[in-house]
Amino acid sequence: MNYLQLINKCLLEMNYKQVNAFSELIKNDHKRIMNILNLINKEICAIEGWNFLIRRTTLMLPKGVTEIENDVNGRILYLFIDGKKHDYCDDVESFMEGSQRAGTYSVLANRLLLPKFNEDKVLDIVYYTKNCVIDSEGMEKMEFEYATDVSLIPMPFVEQILVYGTCLRLKANPQYFKFPYWISMYKEALANLKSKTAVSVSNAPVVKMFRT
Repeated sequence: MNYLQLINKCLLEMNYKQVNAFSELIKNDHKRIMNILNLINKEICAIEGWNFLIRRTTLMLPKGVTEIENDVNGRILYLFIDGKKHDYCDDVESFMEGSQRAGTYSVLANRLLLPKFNEDKVLDIVYYTKNCVIDSEGMEKMEFEYATDVSLIPMPFVEQILVYGTCLRLKANPQYFKFPYWISMYKEALANLKSKTAVSVSNAPVVKMFRT
């Protein structure tokens, strides 16, 4: 479901007139819907370590260098050097002193702090991308811009989450007659996204009940 379709779904839910083209989105409520859709899409992508946002990249670490630009477009999940996993360490001071624990890395501002090696190394990095949208040419980006842009949140969850979430925030009135329905559908879709997008069954969230 693309950006224009999501906007029209929101308009339909709130009994507003739908549009035929992106150029017709000129009213204040249109702009508010567009902004809220972007906001919620980014918020949902940022609240969890979603499998659909996992990406992989490599960076070069020249020999003798312990600090390089952090060009990873997101949150690092794993960092490997020579097949060995390096754990994140928030003790920046130890890296500045050269007394850090072996097999660790850190981050300072937009720089990666790393061990010193006597030869060039390749950093193999798995991360959660900051991007939340993909355009018609398959390029990922952070925000909706054009009618054909699509959220990285997978179907069928994206429609309920973004549409009902946007309606909730736009109205922001629990007394509105559709508010209970919107919040129920939003919560249900978010719960389903969490439970049904796990790659492995063993990794899916479960509810355990015990007798007392």
